[in-house]
Amino acid sequence: MAKKILIVDDSALMRRVLCDIIDSDKRFQVVDKATDGLEALELLSRNTYDAVVLDVNMPRMNGIQLLEELRKRKIQARVMMASTDTREGAKVTLDALELGALDFIHKPQNAIDCRGQEFAENMLRILAVVADSKPPVFESSEKIIADRQRTNQVVDLVKKHAVPVSGNTIVAIASSTGGPKALQSVVPKLPASLNAPVLIVQHMPKGFTASLAERLDGISEIAVKEAEDGEELRKGQVYIARGGSHMNVRKGSSGKCVIAYSDEPTREGVKPCANYMYESLADCNYDNIVCTVMTGMGADGTEGIRNLKSKKNVHVISQDQESCTVYGMPRSVVNAGLSNQTVSLDQIAQEIILHVGLQ
Repeated sequence: MAKKILIVDDSALMRRVLCDIIDSDKRFQVVDKATDGLEALELLSRNTYDAVVLDVNMPRMNGIQLLEELRKRKIQARVMMASTDTREGAKVTLDALELGALDFIHKPQNAIDCRGQEFAENMLRILAVVADSKPPVFESSEKIIADRQRTNQVVDLVKKHAVPVSGNTIVAIASSTGGPKALQSVVPKLPASLNAPVLIVQHMPKGFTASLAERLDGISEIAVKEAEDGEELRKGQVYIARGGSHMNVRKGSSGKCVIAYSDEPTREGVKPCANYMYESLADCNYDNIVCTVMTGMGADGTEGIRNLKSKKNVHVISQDQESCTVYGMPRSVVNAGLSNQTVSLDQIAQEIILHVGLQ
């Protein structure tokens, strides 16, 4: 049975183009269209859809305001942003993801350009992931506070009992669909005194990762930045892979480990690819590697971790199915027998702290 899709866009031509793309795939059927957020809100209050394709700039109620209203009314909808505003570095994209949108695609300014094969293929690929994802969960402020307090208790426990972690350790995280929001549940809970650098590969286009790093840095105790080519890795620092390039770790001329970007084709259909990050750690001077695989479609991370485990002492933490937006990447790691423990999203930070220790 075809998935039911709602299109929300104020341009009649764009609605027609998007409708043609979606209806060309037998997996989907556009069953309703709205010209702005108010019309969409009324439809979403009465009907259930498998996915919503949502524009940003619209009269009366724009896309961001619609997401805010859905959150306020606790109306769960699987939303994919498709807007000319979701281009490189656009703040509105991250706003939408924070408010519950699951993924996004940059829509060309000209509706005719949307008829290109590349745009159509990317849109249908992302739409398929969104339609099969879990709808967003609106956490209460009480739960957020309780999660933070629990992590603070872990930090205090490690400080008081000086949990020993021998050798150099590094943390390497992989995430995709649902990842930007999930990372906001993990990174802000990591202390600045974490006894390891943290690498993150989040599947995003070029430009968006810099905005993601800036946003996470603003709400975290630990420092967060988009990784720069050639920079030396330091403990208590989070490095997010630059979109559109593969992030590796290499030994620098001083013998210390540095970031090294490469430009191979996509792998697992993505760029950056976590497999490259994991495999590059095999030849670096880290004794212990804590790999964390979080929400996302596909199997990125599995092959890299398998290759890494043959050479290094690796502990793998996988996010559980219940807390994943898309249980693809963690499932692949678990099914391959590579996961050492499976925990919910709100427990990932404390498990990282326990396995890494503090400076």
